[in-house]
Amino acid sequence: MGIIAWIVIGLLAGIIAKALLPGKDPGGCIVTIAIGIVGALLGGWLGKVLFGVESIDGFFDLSTWIAAIVGSLILLLVYRLVTGGRRRG
Repeated sequence: MGIIAWIVIGLLAGIIAKALLPGKDPGGCIVTIAIGIVGALLGGWLGKVLFGVESIDGFFDLSTWIAAIVGSLILLLVYRLVTGGRRRG
């Protein structure tokens, strides 16, 4: 996959993860893309380690999207655990 595909997957996976876990999270388009891309890499790695499958095959493969969304959800949950729900203000 090309860099544009990673950015699109990152943006959409980050948006979906933030929608599934509403609350105070780091915001902005760039942060959402970063959460999605890192989440996709995390989800792909976990899929390979836990299930022995290549979960990041292509842009239109369902496994790619599931891995990206699950990885993004895990990343957001870890962020919330680390920050402890602190708010800036």
